[in-house]
Amino acid sequence: MQNKSYWKESVSVPARNPLAGDISIDTVIIGGGMAGILTAFLLQKKGRECIVLEAGRIGCGQTGCTTAKVTSQHNLIYAGLIKTKGEALARQYAQANQAAVREYESVIRRLKIECDWKECPAYLYADRKKTELHNEYMAALRLGIPAKWTEDTELPFRIEGALRFDAQGQFHPMKFLKALSEEITVCENTKVLKVTDNGVETDKGNVQAANIVFASHYPFVNMPGYYFMRMHQERSYVLAVKGASPLNGVYLGVDDDSLSLRTAGELLLIGGGAHRTGDNAYGGQYKKLEGAAARWWPGSKEAFRWSAQDCMTLDGVPYIGRFSARKQNWYVATGFQKWGMTSSMVSAMILSDQICGEKNPYEEVFSPQRHIGRSAAGSLIKESGHTAATLAKPSKLPEERKENVRTSRCSHLGCHLSWNPDEKTYECPCHGSRFDCKGRVTDGPAQKDISVGGES
Repeated sequence: MQNKSYWKESVSVPARNPLAGDISIDTVIIGGGMAGILTAFLLQKKGRECIVLEAGRIGCGQTGCTTAKVTSQHNLIYAGLIKTKGEALARQYAQANQAAVREYESVIRRLKIECDWKECPAYLYADRKKTELHNEYMAALRLGIPAKWTEDTELPFRIEGALRFDAQGQFHPMKFLKALSEEITVCENTKVLKVTDNGVETDKGNVQAANIVFASHYPFVNMPGYYFMRMHQERSYVLAVKGASPLNGVYLGVDDDSLSLRTAGELLLIGGGAHRTGDNAYGGQYKKLEGAAARWWPGSKEAFRWSAQDCMTLDGVPYIGRFSARKQNWYVATGFQKWGMTSSMVSAMILSDQICGEKNPYEEVFSPQRHIGRSAAGSLIKESGHTAATLAKPSKLPEERKENVRTSRCSHLGCHLSWNPDEKTYECPCHGSRFDCKGRVTDGPAQKDISVGGES
């Protein structure tokens, strides 16, 4: 089956015109996904004139590949945040994401957006990691989150325990994005080529702007900021099946190789198979999900399959705020981990306040200039070592692939690429850039295509 996202296939977003020459405006936002569109929407509410520039189509990137859970429950995070950042910042993170859930509800209700919004509980479940999950439960209570411990779920398999957050949500992200984007100015098929202190240069004209927002998933400007040293990217996979019993809640397993689950209309979305981008030479991630579907939902039939890309930060918290201390009018929203929907709204709330000169109550914990701590510093050293090794030596290809695929170097910073047979893409293990079998860029930070020696 061809890899296609249910979200993208089930909604058609009207095309927007490219930029029609040079303009001057208060704020230019790079990236027409959820973070960029939401930021423009909230800025416009505050009276700021802004424009969104999208290199492809609205929602064509990671927004159209999400599982679209809207929750403040972000895997095993709160116990670790209390330990590494302290209770005050951990509480700030929790409150920011809970506020994001409520803001989605408010926007949907106020604009009467038909996007299949459903308030529902979110569960973390465990089999082997029951102790770690219970520690997360105690951390949530300590932070004032009305969490519940339960061993009773609607899952078809045995668990040792589950952590439940009530009043969370799920929706159809492209239906939401389609409606919200009608409220703002978006130029599609407009690629930003260069960013300056006073605006951006594109392939369709120049935009002079007092404020510049990078909402393009992964910042493509290397310096200042050095985000390529402070993040790596991971891929994960989704199988959408028909004929499975619907779930009332959204679920995520905390054990290795466990599943992410939610219902979308008549489909059950089964997610998993996460790995560092560029580390899937033997493939088989979709087969694992097919096996889970056959075991736990016998008789179900595959309808869609797709994969997603996530930016992973050194300390597990997104970078939201000023791009760099050297660029006071540049702003960034990146490193959303696996939680792009709530992180997009948090980004929009923080950045719209900062651009308007208002202090946001959640900005400290997300600041890109924050002190990362000792454990995160260890991650930085590990990332640097991984990059150095990949620059020096190409990844090994399975023997059966060698006659068809020749490794190449990434056009970003020259790392050796590896082949992902599940996606038929060349992938960079250093910074997560991806290229199709023709060598065309599909995911940044790379901006230029590559030459390849063979096709799959």
